[in-house]
Amino acid sequence: MIKDIKTALLLFLVLAVMTGLIYPLTMTGIGQVVFPHQANGSLIRQHGRVVGSSLIGQYFREPQYFWSRPSATSPVPYNGAGSSASNLGPNNPVLAQHVAARIKALKAADPAEKGPVPVDLVTSSASGLDPNISIAAALYQVPRIAQASGISVVTLRHLIRENTTEPLLGFIGEPVVNVVKLDLALYDRYTAAHGAIGSLTKGRQS
Repeated sequence: MIKDIKTALLLFLVLAVMTGLIYPLTMTGIGQVVFPHQANGSLIRQHGRVVGSSLIGQYFREPQYFWSRPSATSPVPYNGAGSSASNLGPNNPVLAQHVAARIKALKAADPAEKGPVPVDLVTSSASGLDPNISIAAALYQVPRIAQASGISVVTLRHLIRENTTEPLLGFIGEPVVNVVKLDLALYDRYTAAHGAIGSLTKGRQS
């Protein structure tokens, strides 16, 4: 009996050290060496200051910036500590109300835009944190931003192309636009020359 207990305790200690110490330290070390940017949260820095992560969306509502897709995290949008979906099914009347309200807000922000609203601008992602929108969703917002900022449509379309991530290996997934990076590029390039573009920090809620 005592021999069995000693064997069990020894096995427990060996496994505890391997799985609780050696394995995590090894994986952390490999991550820091091979993928340091991803391992440290894919942080985005602006002028030496961390302003966000390329993996987590942010809340933008000034008309001169691109808007992210809705976030389902509550009470704060894009709360990285509370990733979740709305869990509202397609037949849920609450979802229909939310979508209708979002479409109304988008139309009010740009009454001249008569085209259909891209679905990712009125529905949240499964995580509630998605920083990306479709190219169609980005292009839909160009007229509003051009009018509010005085920046040409051609320039805004060029910025969208610069911040578009193509499908993995050219065919896995769809092209997406990272809104956080896009708005930071917009801010960096044009704030000094166009006072109308306003403050990015006022339009963003982390």
